[in-house]
Formats: sequence, C-alpha cells, structure tokens
Amino acid sequence: MAKPKNTSHTPAKSNTSGRSFEQKQTGNGGELHQTTDQRDLTLTTNQGVAIADDQNSLTAGERGPTLLEDFVLREKITHFDHERIPERIVHARGSGAHGYFQAYRDLGDLTCAAFLRDPEVQTPVFVRFSTVAGGAGSVDLPRDVRGFAVKFYTQEGNFDLVGNNIPVFFIQDAMKFPDLVHAAKMEPDRGYPQAATAHDTFWDFVSLMPESMHMILWAMSDRAIPRSLRMMEGFGVHTFRLVDAEGRSTFVKFHWRPRIGSATVLWDEAVKICGADPDFHRRDLYEAIERGDFPEWDLSVQAFDEATAESLPFDVLDPTKLIPEETIPLRPIGKMVLNRNPDNFFAETEQVAFHPGHVVPGIDFSDDPLLQGRLFSYLDTQLSRLGGPNFHQLPINRPRCPMHNFQRDAVMQTDVPRGRVNYEPNSLAPESPKENPAAGFVTHPATQSGDKLRVRPETFKDHYSQARLFYRSMTAPEQDHIVSAFAFELGKVETVAVRCRVLGHLRHVDPELCDRVEHALGMEGQADTIAPAATPVDLDVSPALSLLAKAKPTLEGRKIGVLVSEGYDPAILDALQTAAETEGAALEVIGPHVGEIQSSIGETLIPNHAVAAAPSVLFDTVVLAISGSSVDAMKQKAAVMNFILDAYAHLKIIGYTPDAMPLLDRAEVAIDDGVVKMDVRESVASYIEAAKYGRVWSRAVLVQA
Repeated sequence: MAKPKNTSHTPAKSNTSGRSFEQKQTGNGGELHQTTDQRDLTLTTNQGVAIADDQNSLTAGERGPTLLEDFVLREKITHFDHERIPERIVHARGSGAHGYFQAYRDLGDLTCAAFLRDPEVQTPVFVRFSTVAGGAGSVDLPRDVRGFAVKFYTQEGNFDLVGNNIPVFFIQDAMKFPDLVHAAKMEPDRGYPQAATAHDTFWDFVSLMPESMHMILWAMSDRAIPRSLRMMEGFGVHTFRLVDAEGRSTFVKFHWRPRIGSATVLWDEAVKICGADPDFHRRDLYEAIERGDFPEWDLSVQAFDEATAESLPFDVLDPTKLIPEETIPLRPIGKMVLNRNPDNFFAETEQVAFHPGHVVPGIDFSDDPLLQGRLFSYLDTQLSRLGGPNFHQLPINRPRCPMHNFQRDAVMQTDVPRGRVNYEPNSLAPESPKENPAAGFVTHPATQSGDKLRVRPETFKDHYSQARLFYRSMTAPEQDHIVSAFAFELGKVETVAVRCRVLGHLRHVDPELCDRVEHALGMEGQADTIAPAATPVDLDVSPALSLLAKAKPTLEGRKIGVLVSEGYDPAILDALQTAAETEGAALEVIGPHVGEIQSSIGETLIPNHAVAAAPSVLFDTVVLAISGSSVDAMKQKAAVMNFILDAYAHLKIIGYTPDAMPLLDRAEVAIDDGVVKMDVRESVASYIEAAKYGRVWSRAVLVQA
C-alpha cells in the first residue's frame, strides 16, 4: 500500500481559550508531543537515555512493521508487563467456558487454515470474557470495555483471537498502552476509584489524546454495560490477514455476533446490580451453561484486498477505525458454542494464557502498530504472571495437537524430555523433530521498505469523523444514554480544565452532543477551542452500529422474574412457565421469603429467591402474581415496592394479576403498553409478546431524574 509523504512535526495552534501547556508539537498523525529543553525535566529510559519521542514506536517506514531493535518500546512495555504479579494488570476480572467452533463451509478461497477448511470438524475452544480496568475482586458491571478472548485448539496448533466487545481501541500505537492503563487505573496517590474511569487522570489523558475520541464514544455508550456476556458482540479490533494455499493474502476484520441478540442494561440498573450481585455476569454465564442454555455466536469476517483498503477514507492499519458493515458486509464463516463450565476456576480461567501472536498457517498479521506491540507484550506478560516460559504446559494452554521441539528446562518444567540431543541440526538422533516446509508456518511476504522512523502516519490523523459516525448512527435513546454517561463521568472530574478540553473534542464529534453535555454539566459555552489535526467529515450513518436499531423481538436467553405471594394463582404461573420454555427464556420465582408458599388451591411452592435478595434489576422482565389476601402485607414490604419501582423506572415490561393493582397504585405506576394485565391464563400470551421488546422507551420521559 502506498505510503504518505513524510513531514516534520509542526507546532500546534495556540489554545484560544487561554489555557496552555508546556512547549508542544503536533505529529504527523495529529498526536500531541509535549516537549522540554530542560535536562531535569527530560523523559528518559531506565538507563538515563533521553527519549525524543514517547508517542510512536520505531517502524520500517511510516506504515511498516515495528522493529525489534526499539529498546524504548521494549523497556517501557516490559516494565509495564511486570508491574503486578500474579494478577493480570488488565483484564484481571474474568469468566470463562469451554466449547467448540465449527466452520460453516470450506473457506479455501480465503485461507489454508485447516480448522476453517473442514465443516465436519469441531475445534475445541476456551473463551475468557473480562473487564479491563478493575482488579480480580471488582464487580462485573462497571462501565468498561469487555475482553473477548478465544483460544482455538486446532489440529495445527493453538490460535488465539484476543479481542474486545468494541471494534476499535483508545490508542494507535502500543507505545501508549502503559500510559493509557496507568491513567485508567486507580489514581496512585489515593488508590481509588476501582474499576471506573470517572476520575481526573483518565480524562486528563484522553483529553490530550484526540485519537481516543472514537473509542470514548463507544465506552460512553450502552456497549460498555452489557446485560450478559452471552449477549455481547466481539471483535478482533485489528486488521489481520488470511492467506490461502497459493500464498494469496486477504485483509480481514473478525466479528462475533451472539445468536440470541445483543442486550444492555441502563446505568441505574448497572449501579444497583453491582450492589445486589457483584458476580452478575459470571453467575449468568455459569448458570446458563449448567441448565443447557448454551451460548452461541456466529464468527464473521469483513474480507477485502489491498485495492479496497486503499480506496477507504481511513487507514485500515489504524486501530481507532472500523469499517462500516454497509461498506464491506459481514461474511459468516462459522459458529461457536460454549457447552461446558470450567472444572476449576483458577486452573483454567485464571491460568489461561492468550497471545495474539499465537497463529496457525493461513492466519497472519498486518502492520497495525498497536498489534505489532501486542505481539511482544503478551508473551512477556505471561512469563511473569505464570512463573516462566513453560506456561504452555499447563493443561488449559497445552495444544491438543502433537508438540515437539528442543526447548528445555526453566522454571516449572513438568515434561520429562528423553534422549541425548536437544538441538538441531544433529546427526545423533535421526528420529528427532525437524523442519517441515510443506506444513510449516510461512509469513506472508509483504514488501516493506523505508527509513527507520519514529513517526505517526499522516493517514492516522483524522480523530473525529468515525466518532461522529458512531454517535449519529445511534437511535435517540442510545444518544440520550451517551449524553448521560459523559455527564456522569465528567461530573466526577475535579479539574475544570480537563472537562473543558473534553468538551472541546466533543464539539468536533457533534455540536449537538457537545451542547447537551455542556448543559447537563452546567458548563454552557466553556468548551475549549481545539484545532483538529484533520478536519472532520460527515460519513454515511451505519445502522448496524446501533444495538437497538437491529434488535429483534425475543425472550431467548432472557430471564423472567415472577413475584408471588401466599394464595397465588397456579394457573397463571403454569402458563408463564410453559411460555418461558417455548420462548427459550428462564423463569425464576421470587417470594416474600424462601420458605414454602401455598397457592390458591393449596399447592406448595418453594421460591428460588426471597424478594429482599432478588431485586428486579436481576431480571429482564417481571410479573406480579399477587393474591388479594396478601396484597396489604406485600404493600408494607420495602423490598416489594423497590422491586416494582425499579422495574418501572428501568422501562421493563411488567405483567400483573388484577389483585396486584394496589401495589402498582402505591408505586404510582402509570399503565402503558409495557404494563400488561393477566386476568386469565390466556392473557399470558399478551404479556409474553410485549416482553419480547425488552423495554418501553417512551416511558423514559416520565421517569428520568
């Protein structure tokens, strides 16, 4: 692909708001360089060598691969990788499951990877979902990116597709990853906040990194508070290559789509879920698999050639950019099913070691500078976290195909290699392993040339157009939630100048968005004037980016919570249970206590939960199956009233028996299309149809704070 002309750094325009920093320059990609000519303020390596550029890795040409000789990058990432042991520095809070992947058809037109060539083969997988910022003991539902990492145990070796539930990333170059995570983690002088970005250091960093704006819009959207791990989309983030048997290369972007559809929670729900059940996502995944409700995803690719890549209005090597599905449609290539929980959480979920450099013949890398840095960083991290270079011998990491080499000894060696020879070539052991040119991995011979440079490509400098695309592709409720998220996060930021800088960036994303956030903060007219490195452009909206726009009515994989009382109608409950099974939903019964409850005809029932321990935030939709004889007692229970108030405020579908009406009146619930009376067994069908739509968005204007 053609390389842009190299230009020198040019001074940035002054900040017209009057706020200033130290001497600064803007790089070719629009990245900020804060500089000094004072030795005692000079950034150095651990050996005291002054650093000229801390924003960019050393590459062969502006858009070429990162060079191994980059000692500044390796020292910085090595130190970061080893900062905390043994817990992962990022993605510490995780949940995992076993399953399999199966190709839909022979993909020989794209790749020679064997597991993608035979639709009869079920390739074992282990998947780990995770939050990013919090520690291992943090909650499941902070506003955060989610990791979506899949280890394929193929017949040609392990392939790790290590991605997220968001298709872009905060930064363009791996050089900035330690800075990003340091800024997002707990502030070092006070040790808080945990698993949260609503604090000064995070927003200070991203306000000085315009390249983060696209990812920030995703992080402030509902994507960052998923309803379930089973309902998350996943992405490989980077541009990869698939290589066929003839050596022909095709660029690809990887996408995971949950077959039961995607769903999220509201922010108020997320806050309350974290208090009611910190393990909400982990429990949901485990229990779904245990009851045989196996999560499934389609794996798709966006496949394109060099000419198509050149024609796009952005650089496919820039990890802060995505390719709209309307431009290059998704091509489904296989499905993944998770059907077995780990036998031991530590041995499997905690000790699994992912690495984007684990690829098999037929899958290769691009020169994305963030991906290039990850190829070094992940292996380096595992060496410390898992005690040494033999982490591949742990059962969860061991390949399922034959494994032979001359690597020996080191800490935690559990294999017992035999024989005299541990090198090659050799003449003493004819039976020892040897190279296999026919089956071996061969790197795609992409032509690269150029000067050794520490510089950002000019094609990376448009930081706002895709953020604008994302925001304008959202439905009205989703845009409302983005505004509220910015207001909450920036409302936690103490430094006024940081808030003003963020607002200045939002002005380039979308003026209306900026106005709405300013109003929510009470900071009208205080956005900084920021000169963009590249003038934002209006791209065609992409409805595929909106979860609500593409959502289909369903109860599959969802959870119905039925609040019952003494004297409940068993016919209604039976009808609900039958309907839930038909729709693929799970139904749980909540009582005033966990002891036996009698129905109106003397049957006994033991609820799954007591209402005090099962607030409505734990369910997708709820039913009030209350008898007239118990309604007065239920009205006196705060947990019951909170159950109803939250369900209504969170826009959920509420089914109710006529005797429950006094509870709705006490909660001041206005009857709308999402509050459905079930006076006879047959009316359960009306409730079920309404519940498939998830929420009543028109109710939001009545309940918003």
